[in-house]
Amino acid sequence: MPTKVAINGAAGRMGQRLVALGCQDESLELVACFEYTGHPKFGKDAGEVAGVGELGLHLIEKTDEPYDAIIDFSVPEGAHAAVERAVAAKAALVMATTGLEDEHKAKIREAANVIPVVWAPSMSTTVNLTMKLCEIAGEALKDIPGGADVEILERHHRFKEDSPSGTALRFGELIADKMGITRHIHGREGRPGARPHDEIAYHAIRTGDNPGEHTIIFGLLGETIELTVRASNRDCYASGALQAAKFAAGKKPGLYNMNDVLGL
Repeated sequence: MPTKVAINGAAGRMGQRLVALGCQDESLELVACFEYTGHPKFGKDAGEVAGVGELGLHLIEKTDEPYDAIIDFSVPEGAHAAVERAVAAKAALVMATTGLEDEHKAKIREAANVIPVVWAPSMSTTVNLTMKLCEIAGEALKDIPGGADVEILERHHRFKEDSPSGTALRFGELIADKMGITRHIHGREGRPGARPHDEIAYHAIRTGDNPGEHTIIFGLLGETIELTVRASNRDCYASGALQAAKFAAGKKPGLYNMNDVLGL
């Protein structure tokens, strides 16, 4: 039996790719494509909006059709609606929206008490593998003589609204936990003085249509390690989210992440 999936924010850039890839996966069945009523493409066929031809699935606000999982790649307000839809449908939730406020995060954690939730700032397989490598590096370098300086550079398209990216912040959290770092800063200007070791610095670049690029720098005295992961298009994120939906459907309530999905 295919996993029945709903897409929240189906007319967005990521929503369109989820529709396009999801309709080609024989282990999935797209059963609902949600959008808000004021969207200029509301009511249109989701397949035509995604550029894959008519699917007979229109952009709607609600449905009585049951589904096993709902994927949200939208905006914080849309994420709130996705949580409510998932709980009401007793369906698994794949939460990939970033830039969430504390109130949104609290709602997601609350929902995990009654439904399975896969929550990750990036659904990319290679991003999550790179996160694991960063944890290994952080553990190995935490007490190295002379110290290791950690800087995170991220690049995304001009339309991205949050900065730094949720993925960059997650890289920082994981490394900070391994290295015992408590200070996080965003960019530099003026004369801030010599760089202390007890900080991670983030630098956000917004250019063109860049779908996502992260470089994590571990700078030592005399040598440097750089880990870089790049996306050439958005399909890696959509594919990961669809994989997460298959994983989460039917799972016990609780919070899961991409390490669980990928078995890392």
